[in-house]
Amino acid sequence: MPSHKEQIRLRRKLSIRHRVNGTDERPRLTVFRSSKHIYAQVVDDTKAVSLAAFSSLSKDLAKGNEEKTKRELAELVGAAIAKACLARGIKKVVFDRNGYIYHGRVRALADGARAAGLDF
Repeated sequence: MPSHKEQIRLRRKLSIRHRVNGTDERPRLTVFRSSKHIYAQVVDDTKAVSLAAFSSLSKDLAKGNEEKTKRELAELVGAAIAKACLARGIKKVVFDRNGYIYHGRVRALADGARAAGLDF
């Protein structure tokens, strides 16, 4: 059974998902944040397929970045997901914060993706 805070986040998530939908032209960049790590994936909801995914656990990001803070790692994950999207020809996405408040690590991931060239 999810905690009260988690239930509130899931309710917010459903409200956001009613408005945010990924298409061929603008797939959905979704974020999951755990207490230790952050995950991001780009999803085309019309085909129900994940186009790219990165996390702070990815081998190329985790190596050499053990001393970085969680916020700095989130920014690196955002840059990595943007680089993977640009390699696939995806320049525009819609941002799905997944019920999390746009603050801290979620914002750092979005800023890292924007700085690397994604438009949302």
